[in-house]
Amino acid sequence: MNAIESFVYNHVKNNYIVKNILRNAYQGFYDLLPNYDSRFMKPVVVHENSFFGFHDSDPFSNDGKKSLAYRLSMPLRMPTKSDSLEIGYWTGNGFSDWVKVGDSLAWNYHKGCRLQWLDDNRCIFNTADDGTLCSQIIDVTSLEKTKINWPVDTVSYDSSYATTFSYERLQRQMPGYGYLYGDADAYMSNRLSDKTGLFLIDIQHNSRKLLLSLETVAAFKHEASMDDTFHFVTHTEFSFDNRYIAFLHRWYKGTSRNTRLLVYDRETRQLFASPTTGMVSHYAWNRQNGIVAYCRMEGVDSHVYFSSPQMQEWKRCAYPQLNSDGHQHFIDDDWFLVDTYPDKWRHCKLYKVNRKTDEVVLLADVKSPKQFVPKDQDHWWKCDLHPRVSADGRWVSFDSVHTGKRSLCLMALD
Repeated sequence: MNAIESFVYNHVKNNYIVKNILRNAYQGFYDLLPNYDSRFMKPVVVHENSFFGFHDSDPFSNDGKKSLAYRLSMPLRMPTKSDSLEIGYWTGNGFSDWVKVGDSLAWNYHKGCRLQWLDDNRCIFNTADDGTLCSQIIDVTSLEKTKINWPVDTVSYDSSYATTFSYERLQRQMPGYGYLYGDADAYMSNRLSDKTGLFLIDIQHNSRKLLLSLETVAAFKHEASMDDTFHFVTHTEFSFDNRYIAFLHRWYKGTSRNTRLLVYDRETRQLFASPTTGMVSHYAWNRQNGIVAYCRMEGVDSHVYFSSPQMQEWKRCAYPQLNSDGHQHFIDDDWFLVDTYPDKWRHCKLYKVNRKTDEVVLLADVKSPKQFVPKDQDHWWKCDLHPRVSADGRWVSFDSVHTGKRSLCLMALD
């Protein structure tokens, strides 16, 4: 964002209704002017009517030969309970071949159905069974299926555990991020509850326990702005050593929305809160248990690197060159990928960033056509790049609509 855009954004960012109206009007003016084509710094494989979703997991298999994804068979509209999403992976030379392994009846455009690898042969994803949310493990070779009684959010790196929460509470506050099903953990009439919150699933035993209730979360380093608001948790991630679970704690009331990043230590059972001021949007771990997050620190929004799970020592990354929100994924302990939301030309950028040196490298500049702008909170079909990186750092996977269709893109990194 330039200086004027940043000034306006900082004055309206806490009111999503006003922010969206001004954004649409501003971009609408530039729609009248000549635009420029999408640019990619490396050759890119594009699969139309395919996508993966969020930036917090690696879709590539350990051997780098398969990349998990979804295939769409419906026009651009919000999914209904009867719309199934095709589950599978791209493989072969240049990831040219599609292999279907299953279908899901619980999905959205932003996070899909939380499809993730458990090991080289098994993946897990959310679906619905007789109208009830659950998750399913499937062997991609034998197609053998195993049901888990609850939907998952994120799986630990040893594939032993998964996080979960009430997707109904999430859907109420963030339409398009949850599913069209109720669940027994919602307690929708309660702004706070000691019966729901962050759960931990034991995958092997198909069992679950409440790790942190919403009451416990809200009581920890309580802020006055939390009073008389609706609380929920979302965006969970395990650290690479599986010791820590990070998640977003959000409390909403009308157009007033606040978020903080919390980290739970599974060994000591301690809870840590980010020293942010009202806003955290996206984050990612590296293997040193550091976290990069887009957040508000000392009144300034930027990408910030926290050097430990306690989140007390921090530095801004590539600021002010990068001064807008985005989704991060680490390539290694120092370099991470991050995207941007559509600018005034409706172009999204994909960058490679060094957290230490603040070096920024442009990898892609892609158009986001107007038809993918959400009409309102109940028509949330926009497409973010959501970059994901293979464990060996050789490939990046991201979603794009630059062809006019939601597409999965694969690009080789240096």
